[in-house]
Amino acid sequence: MQSINLGNKESGKIWHRKPSPATRDGIIVNIIHNTSDYLPKVLRFLNVAFDSSGDSLIAGDHQGNIYVFDLYGNRFNLVQRTSQACTALAFNLHRKSEFLVALADYSIKCFDTVTKQLVSWMRGHESSVFSISVHASGRYAITTSSDTAQLWDLDTFQRKRKLNILQSVGIQKVFFLPLTNTILSCFKDNSIFAWECDTLVCKYQLPAPPESSSILYKVFAVTRDGQILAAGGKSNHLHLWCLEAKQLFRIIQMPTKVRAIRHLEFLPDSFDAGSNQVLGVLCQDGIMRFVNIQTCKLLFEIGSLDEGISSSAISPHGRYIASIMDNGSLNIYSVQTLTKEINKPPPPLVKVIEDLPKRKVNSGDLKMKVTSGRVQRPAKSRESKIQARILKQDLTGNFENKENEFSDGLNKKRLQILLKGYGEYPMKYRMFIWRSLLQLPENHTAFSNLIDKGIHVAFLNLQKKYPIKSRKLLRVLQRTLSALAHWSTIFSDTPYLPLLAFPFVKLFQNNQLICFEVVATLIINWCQHWFEYFPNPPINILSMIENVLAFHDKELLQHFINHDITSQLYAWPLLETVFSEVLTREEWLKLFDNVFSNHPSFLLMTVVAYNICSRAPLLNCNLKDDFKYFFHHRNNLDISAVIREVYRLMDTTPTDIHPDSMLDVFVALTKGQYPVFNQYPKFIVDCQTQERERIRDDELDYLKERQAVEDMQAEVDQQRVEDEAWYQKQEPLRKAEETRRETLLQEEEMMIQQRQKLAAVKRELKVKEVHLQDAARRRLLQLQQEQREMELRRLDDEVERKVRMRGREIAAKDLEMRHLELEPQKRLHEKNLTRNQEAIAKEMREDADANKRKVDLEEHMFHRPIGTDQTQNQKTQKLTEENLAKAEQACLNTDWRIQALHKQRCDDLHRNECYQEVAKLLRKNRKKEMEVLNAVMEGEAKKWEEAEEQDFHLKSEKKAAAPSDASRRWFLENEIHAQHPYHKVSLNQRKTRWDTMEWDLMERVRNLRQRLATQARNRCQTPHLLAT
Repeated sequence: MQSINLGNKESGKIWHRKPSPATRDGIIVNIIHNTSDYLPKVLRFLNVAFDSSGDSLIAGDHQGNIYVFDLYGNRFNLVQRTSQACTALAFNLHRKSEFLVALADYSIKCFDTVTKQLVSWMRGHESSVFSISVHASGRYAITTSSDTAQLWDLDTFQRKRKLNILQSVGIQKVFFLPLTNTILSCFKDNSIFAWECDTLVCKYQLPAPPESSSILYKVFAVTRDGQILAAGGKSNHLHLWCLEAKQLFRIIQMPTKVRAIRHLEFLPDSFDAGSNQVLGVLCQDGIMRFVNIQTCKLLFEIGSLDEGISSSAISPHGRYIASIMDNGSLNIYSVQTLTKEINKPPPPLVKVIEDLPKRKVNSGDLKMKVTSGRVQRPAKSRESKIQARILKQDLTGNFENKENEFSDGLNKKRLQILLKGYGEYPMKYRMFIWRSLLQLPENHTAFSNLIDKGIHVAFLNLQKKYPIKSRKLLRVLQRTLSALAHWSTIFSDTPYLPLLAFPFVKLFQNNQLICFEVVATLIINWCQHWFEYFPNPPINILSMIENVLAFHDKELLQHFINHDITSQLYAWPLLETVFSEVLTREEWLKLFDNVFSNHPSFLLMTVVAYNICSRAPLLNCNLKDDFKYFFHHRNNLDISAVIREVYRLMDTTPTDIHPDSMLDVFVALTKGQYPVFNQYPKFIVDCQTQERERIRDDELDYLKERQAVEDMQAEVDQQRVEDEAWYQKQEPLRKAEETRRETLLQEEEMMIQQRQKLAAVKRELKVKEVHLQDAARRRLLQLQQEQREMELRRLDDEVERKVRMRGREIAAKDLEMRHLELEPQKRLHEKNLTRNQEAIAKEMREDADANKRKVDLEEHMFHRPIGTDQTQNQKTQKLTEENLAKAEQACLNTDWRIQALHKQRCDDLHRNECYQEVAKLLRKNRKKEMEVLNAVMEGEAKKWEEAEEQDFHLKSEKKAAAPSDASRRWFLENEIHAQHPYHKVSLNQRKTRWDTMEWDLMERVRNLRQRLATQARNRCQTPHLLAT
């Protein structure tokens, strides 16, 4: 185990020599971080997370130092100092160089590992964030604290949704299900809900666990395919939920020393298609135990009581485990090293002890007890001492040939003995025995290179020809067939390859590497000489089968011959489907236990044995369809009897017709790279490839021409649609105009009514004003009268007072004179009052007349623009209707010309087809005799004269149609010139375009006719030369 101290270094190597982890602990490197101060102290790592590739991880300590460790490049870098402890990390974002870190101040920050810059700062939590879950696309993230969970958009770093809950019900965890669009929320009351990410609609809720094993869930883990949820807490029980069925399907009890579970995480596998089987369980004692959830067996464990684990993370590809220890250091484990002991093959089931070749051992001399792997001997007498030594020496020697010994300890002859005794291999060890018999090399790198080339073009539409319900099975079948096609070109053209590979794909769908190598081994050994007559069935192989059948059952073969049944009907369907159509799963497995344990000729003998064992129903068949049905459907046949018959045929068939004399012995696939497979007629495959290329080129040319026609048709349709759209737009405009006209009439009527009402109101107001003026005038006159009366009374009182004052001193004459003086003054004052009143009344009448003139002027100014607008609208409407009629006439003329051009083009195409047919007949007739050739020449000359007459007739028709075209063009030009300038421009452009298209089409027809005429003349000249 190597160890590295980061110290104050910001970058460097993780290890200085190639790591070689020990099998017992699997540690690649131990990473610690101590300060180099006078009093050094340990900086404890708190969180760790892998990126999406699995070759890089990020770790943060309690002082906020965040490091990136590149395990593939053997480098580490300090990418950020946040100055505060991090509580959660995420490194699998859409942008590979960015990561999320949750800090102690309840915020989340996004940094870039390349630029080491802050990308975004997200706030919103009011407590510590302990979990960050990133969507499979890397574009969304869910951050979880004890009181809330928030959904973030990582493109804009804006919060989309927030989950608020009651304070009494806390959140345990909220996370995305892998490779899905579902969010799973787990609460402290053991309730688990599934939500749709886009709409946040609740999809379902898991039921409550049974009361007999009810625990408070604390930690959760989900398989990569999102089908199984594992949950645990303060108990040694693990609950496994099936999310598809929404029910608890298994409860796993951990060892008694486990009291609580602190962390759960599934261990990914490259070949399990996401259905992870191994679950890592971090317990309270700091030991992380890895168990198989199907077999419930403890596979391995990491950590110990002295060096416990506080948290852990597993890389997405399942190669590394990063664990933070209780002492604050970081350990990187190698999963391959930890599982090396597990992947060893099981010990052999059968142990065989053979007697000495020359000396017989009496049972009374030595008794032995044989167990798996060792020999136990009882106490022996001295006389048997030498004998025991000799027996021990012989037991350690090789009793069997090395060619029958496999690398995993199995022996082929012993397996054959076991197979003959039981008829089949044990179901539990069948796959392992097959892998040993076929000696599969398991070339992971070579297979990965084939898989990385993607789906082969020949199998892109495999679903259409073979509709398989299971999408997973279809995907595995496509990948396997594509790998075979990339391995050898012929397999892309082999029509029966899917039928041949399908049973093995269905059997090994969870391990694609083994599936590919089994099929490849089958093709190399049991399909020898199948491709020598490609693309026809292997006639040589079918002839071998027919010879064996003729030797062992002449009556059945004669029955086949009498009813015209060939080996392509009674043998080839069984071979190309490897008996998968006529046997059940158990029967097929039993058969291939024997096929893989024997010589490659065993498969051909199986075809003969199947026919012989079915001779009774076959002899009763007289129709060809009955035979076809028989060899493509399951029949009531004992497979054990067929296998026994195969072994009889293998032993009794003469050597000269036995297939093993013509087939090579078994050859395993090579280690490291797969062998080259070229046992097929390469020129046929190359010819087919060239023919396919030619057909593809012709198809591309045809598609281009069809695309051009479709484009032209699309333009015509688009123009028609635009015209219809224009008409449809004009119709609402017309209706809207009518509606507006009706609205204007209604408003005008309403305005007239309002005017009438206004005039009535004005009259009432004027009457009221007159009445008020009269009342005011009367009040004014009354007031003036009262004032005069008061003035007179005052004057009277003053006169009287003066008279009384003067009394007797004033004589009667003076009194009379004074009275005469006062009387003119009184009349003058009344006159002045009357004049002032008349001036005021005149001024009020003038103001009223001025106001009336002002109102009349405003009404005249208001109604004048209304009348002007109505006149202008009427003129515009009339002009628009005239333009519309002209445009409709122009469109009708254009449509007529389009139809004429289309008809002319159809006639030209038909004529071209006729010419091509004539040319084809001429080419065929060249091989005939001279007399037939002369007759063909006369017929060809007649055809040529007929073509010239048709051409001359066509030219005459065109000349006859030219004046009508000129007159129609003159008429259209005159009509177009008379239209509005805008329509004139658009119609001129359309006319120019259609004229150009028409001349182009005529030029193409003329060139085609000239070409056909030249070809016909050349063909006419060739026979004359031959005759001379």
